[in-house]
Amino acid sequence: MAHRLALAREGGLVDLPEGRVVCVGAPAGDPGIAPDHLAVETPDAVAESYWRGRCAAVSDLVEGAAAAALVTLPRSRAFARMLVARAARVVGTGGTVFVDGRKTDGIEALRRDLKARGVAVETFSKAHGKLLWFSATDDLLSTWAEPDHAGPDGFKTVPGIFSADGVDPGSELLARHLPAAKGRVADLGAGWGYLARGILTSKTVTRVDLVEADARALDCARANVEDARAVFHRADARIWGDKQAFDFVVTNPPYHDGRAAEPGLGIAFLRNAARLLTANGRLWLVANRRLPYESPLRGMFRGMEIVAVSGGYKVIRAEKPI
Repeated sequence: MAHRLALAREGGLVDLPEGRVVCVGAPAGDPGIAPDHLAVETPDAVAESYWRGRCAAVSDLVEGAAAAALVTLPRSRAFARMLVARAARVVGTGGTVFVDGRKTDGIEALRRDLKARGVAVETFSKAHGKLLWFSATDDLLSTWAEPDHAGPDGFKTVPGIFSADGVDPGSELLARHLPAAKGRVADLGAGWGYLARGILTSKTVTRVDLVEADARALDCARANVEDARAVFHRADARIWGDKQAFDFVVTNPPYHDGRAAEPGLGIAFLRNAARLLTANGRLWLVANRRLPYESPLRGMFRGMEIVAVSGGYKVIRAEKPI
């Protein structure tokens, strides 16, 4: 289905102003904006890779002003309001901000919040979601820019990243069963650094490479993991690589694409882990106990064992990649 913005324009409900349009946050689908007028601002390295060459500019922070901005509503309420505030700053007073989102992601609650602040909001409803648009005014949304947020157990986190409000139970289970690592370690999908910081308590670790697609999560990891042996990479953990092989890989791979379960994402993490390891290297991972990772792992490694099962999660050790 076409993007709601494109449908609203086709129906004559809205006109895009002349000039550059910035998509703030990873856009969902083609918004129907001419590539030479489109800039994409996304913290996600995977989305950035997709949009490179498909628009005039793409980065985790687009420089310069724009005539209009489009926000694709994320599930986190606080992060959504941060993106709307960011869009309002990008366009400046009088610029148009569009917000596209599904009902299940809180688009109606956002509309009510905007109206409560005196913002005149136009609305287009389609396909279990809405497109909102309004004119930005000076400092109207400034309180949404930096919401108060307390990370778990003294760690720094920010709204909208994975497990921002507490240590993920799967990662916590994996951390309890990890042996002391030795040599060079890769943490694929490192998030805000919970696992890496624990791994670095071992003096036999020579280096930990934290690989994370989300720039905001990686910034938190830099603050949480203050160790000279830590190296940080904003990259797609499914394809990231290095010239030297690793002795040890840990991962809590994602298994959702948006709201939809997608086990293939996790399997891609495991496949890359097998490629990165030395001939005697070991992979430690945690996954939802229902995910069918055992069969693919047997095709990638000479040894595989389920080490623990608890609270809906399983910890698996695999060694000696084929």
